[in-house]
Amino acid sequence: MSRIGNSPVVIPEGVTVEINDNVVTVKGKLGELSQEFSSVAIKVEEGNVIVERFSEKKDEKAKHGLYRSLIDNMIEGVSKGWTKQLELVGVGYRANSQGQKLELALGFSHNIVIDVAPEVKIETVSDKGKNPIIKLTSHDKQLVGQVAAKIRGFRRPEPYKGKGVKFVGEELRRKAGKSA
Repeated sequence: MSRIGNSPVVIPEGVTVEINDNVVTVKGKLGELSQEFSSVAIKVEEGNVIVERFSEKKDEKAKHGLYRSLIDNMIEGVSKGWTKQLELVGVGYRANSQGQKLELALGFSHNIVIDVAPEVKIETVSDKGKNPIIKLTSHDKQLVGQVAAKIRGFRRPEPYKGKGVKFVGEELRRKAGKSA
Protein backbone atom coordinates (compact mmCIF):
# COMPACT_ATOMS: atom_id res chain seq x y z
CA MET A 1 0.00 0.00 0.00
CA SER A 2 1.41 3.35 -1.04
CA ARG A 3 0.79 5.99 1.60
CA ILE A 4 2.34 8.76 -0.48
CA GLY A 5 0.40 7.82 -3.62
CA ASN A 6 -2.95 7.78 -1.82
CA SER A 7 -2.78 11.38 -0.58
CA PRO A 8 -4.17 14.00 -2.98
CA VAL A 9 -2.09 16.89 -4.35
CA VAL A 10 -3.65 20.30 -3.61
CA ILE A 11 -3.64 22.73 -6.56
CA PRO A 12 -2.89 26.29 -5.34
CA GLU A 13 -4.40 29.45 -6.86
CA GLY A 14 -2.87 30.52 -10.17
CA VAL A 15 -1.91 26.97 -11.18
CA THR A 16 -3.77 24.96 -13.84
CA VAL A 17 -3.43 21.23 -14.38
CA GLU A 18 -4.47 19.67 -17.70
CA ILE A 19 -4.53 15.96 -18.51
CA ASN A 20 -4.49 14.82 -22.17
CA ASP A 21 -4.13 11.05 -22.72
CA ASN A 22 -1.14 10.17 -20.51
CA VAL A 23 0.45 13.64 -20.48
CA VAL A 24 0.01 15.98 -17.49
CA THR A 25 0.67 19.67 -18.17
CA VAL A 26 1.04 22.10 -15.26
CA LYS A 27 1.02 25.88 -15.88
CA GLY A 28 1.79 28.57 -13.34
CA LYS A 29 3.30 32.02 -12.91
CA LEU A 30 6.89 30.73 -13.18
CA GLY A 31 6.46 28.52 -16.25
CA GLU A 32 5.02 25.36 -17.72
CA LEU A 33 5.98 21.72 -17.18
CA SER A 34 4.68 18.54 -18.78
CA GLN A 35 5.33 14.88 -18.01
CA GLU A 36 4.13 11.62 -19.53
CA PHE A 37 2.76 8.97 -17.17
CA SER A 38 1.80 5.32 -17.62
CA SER A 39 0.14 2.54 -15.58
CA VAL A 40 -1.80 4.95 -13.31
CA ALA A 41 -5.05 6.94 -13.59
CA ILE A 42 -4.74 10.67 -12.91
CA LYS A 43 -7.84 12.79 -12.19
CA VAL A 44 -8.46 16.42 -11.23
CA GLU A 45 -11.32 16.75 -8.71
CA GLU A 46 -12.31 19.79 -6.62
CA GLY A 47 -8.90 21.49 -6.74
CA ASN A 48 -6.96 18.28 -6.07
CA VAL A 49 -5.00 15.89 -8.26
CA ILE A 50 -5.69 12.25 -7.44
CA VAL A 51 -3.43 9.42 -8.60
CA GLU A 52 -4.90 5.89 -8.64
CA ARG A 53 -3.41 2.63 -9.85
CA PHE A 54 -5.30 0.09 -11.92
CA SER A 55 -4.18 -3.08 -10.15
CA GLU A 56 -1.93 -4.42 -7.41
CA LYS A 57 0.96 -5.38 -9.72
CA LYS A 58 4.43 -4.71 -8.37
CA ASP A 59 5.31 -2.28 -11.19
CA GLU A 60 2.15 -0.21 -10.72
CA LYS A 61 2.57 -0.11 -6.94
CA ALA A 62 6.12 1.13 -7.40
CA LYS A 63 5.09 3.93 -9.78
CA HIS A 64 2.05 5.05 -7.78
CA GLY A 65 3.91 7.12 -5.18
CA LEU A 66 6.58 8.19 -7.67
CA TYR A 67 4.08 9.76 -10.06
CA ARG A 68 2.24 11.50 -7.22
CA SER A 69 5.55 13.01 -6.02
CA LEU A 70 6.48 14.11 -9.54
CA ILE A 71 3.15 15.90 -9.96
CA ASP A 72 3.55 17.53 -6.54
CA ASN A 73 7.06 18.74 -7.49
CA MET A 74 5.75 20.12 -10.81
CA ILE A 75 2.97 22.07 -9.06
CA GLU A 76 5.32 23.45 -6.41
CA GLY A 77 7.88 24.36 -9.08
CA VAL A 78 5.55 26.46 -11.23
CA SER A 79 4.08 28.22 -8.17
CA LYS A 80 7.11 28.75 -5.86
CA GLY A 81 10.21 27.51 -7.73
CA TRP A 82 13.19 25.42 -6.61
CA THR A 83 16.57 26.65 -5.37
CA LYS A 84 19.88 24.90 -4.77
CA GLN A 85 22.93 26.60 -3.25
CA LEU A 86 26.51 25.43 -3.70
CA GLU A 87 29.46 26.60 -1.61
CA LEU A 88 33.06 26.71 -2.88
CA VAL A 89 35.41 25.78 -0.02
CA GLY A 90 39.10 26.29 -0.74
CA VAL A 91 41.76 28.97 -1.10
CA GLY A 92 41.42 30.75 -4.43
CA TYR A 93 38.16 29.05 -5.44
CA ARG A 94 35.98 31.57 -7.30
CA ALA A 95 32.78 31.70 -9.33
CA ASN A 96 31.58 34.34 -11.81
CA SER A 97 28.43 34.38 -13.89
CA GLN A 98 27.69 36.36 -17.04
CA GLY A 99 24.21 35.58 -18.34
CA GLN A 100 23.93 31.79 -18.72
CA LYS A 101 27.70 31.17 -18.52
CA LEU A 102 29.27 30.16 -15.24
CA GLU A 103 33.05 30.44 -14.86
CA LEU A 104 34.65 28.44 -12.04
CA ALA A 105 38.21 28.65 -10.71
CA LEU A 106 38.65 25.42 -8.73
CA GLY A 107 42.42 25.06 -8.46
CA PHE A 108 43.02 23.54 -11.90
CA SER A 109 45.46 25.04 -14.42
CA HIS A 110 42.48 26.48 -16.32
CA ASN A 111 39.07 27.91 -15.48
CA ILE A 112 35.97 25.82 -16.15
CA VAL A 113 33.22 27.50 -18.21
CA ILE A 114 29.74 25.95 -18.16
CA ASP A 115 26.78 26.87 -20.38
CA VAL A 116 23.70 26.45 -18.19
CA ALA A 117 20.21 25.74 -19.57
CA PRO A 118 18.11 28.89 -20.11
CA GLU A 119 15.45 27.70 -17.62
CA VAL A 120 17.96 27.92 -14.74
CA LYS A 121 18.86 31.34 -13.28
CA ILE A 122 22.39 31.64 -11.89
CA GLU A 123 23.51 34.02 -9.17
CA THR A 124 26.94 34.16 -7.57
CA VAL A 125 27.62 35.74 -4.17
CA SER A 126 31.21 36.58 -3.19
CA ASP A 127 31.55 38.30 0.18
CA LYS A 128 34.96 39.12 1.61
CA GLY A 129 36.01 36.61 4.27
CA LYS A 130 33.32 34.08 3.28
CA ASN A 131 33.23 31.24 0.80
CA PRO A 132 31.70 32.02 -2.63
CA ILE A 133 28.13 30.74 -3.11
CA ILE A 134 26.39 29.76 -6.35
CA LYS A 135 22.58 30.02 -6.31
CA LEU A 136 20.63 28.02 -8.92
CA THR A 137 16.90 28.75 -9.32
CA SER A 138 14.31 27.24 -11.69
CA HIS A 139 10.77 25.87 -11.87
CA ASP A 140 12.05 22.39 -12.85
CA LYS A 141 13.37 20.47 -9.80
CA GLN A 142 15.06 17.76 -11.88
CA LEU A 143 16.95 20.30 -14.00
CA VAL A 144 18.18 22.28 -10.97
CA GLY A 145 19.43 19.09 -9.31
CA GLN A 146 21.16 17.93 -12.49
CA VAL A 147 23.00 21.24 -12.98
CA ALA A 148 24.00 21.35 -9.29
CA ALA A 149 25.32 17.78 -9.45
CA LYS A 150 27.33 18.60 -12.59
CA ILE A 151 28.95 21.63 -10.91
CA ARG A 152 29.67 19.62 -7.73
CA GLY A 153 31.22 16.85 -9.84
CA PHE A 154 34.08 19.08 -11.01
CA ARG A 155 35.63 19.15 -7.51
CA ARG A 156 33.90 16.96 -4.92
CA PRO A 157 34.66 17.79 -1.27
CA GLU A 158 37.57 15.76 0.01
CA PRO A 159 37.33 14.14 3.46
CA TYR A 160 40.51 15.53 5.07
CA LYS A 161 40.21 19.33 4.81
CA GLY A 162 36.74 19.58 3.27
CA LYS A 163 37.95 21.47 0.19
CA GLY A 164 35.75 21.36 -2.89
CA VAL A 165 32.23 22.21 -4.06
CA LYS A 166 29.54 21.27 -1.55
CA PHE A 167 25.85 21.99 -1.02
CA VAL A 168 25.06 24.65 1.59
CA GLY A 169 24.23 22.85 4.82
CA GLU A 170 25.76 19.53 3.70
CA GLU A 171 27.49 17.58 6.47
CA LEU A 172 30.77 16.10 5.26
CA ARG A 173 32.21 12.92 6.67
CA ARG A 174 35.67 13.93 7.87
CA LYS A 175 38.69 11.69 8.36
CA ALA A 176 41.64 12.08 10.67
CA GLY A 177 45.00 12.70 9.04
CA LYS A 178 48.19 10.75 9.61
CA SER A 179 48.91 9.87 13.22
CA ALA A 180 52.59 9.96 14.09
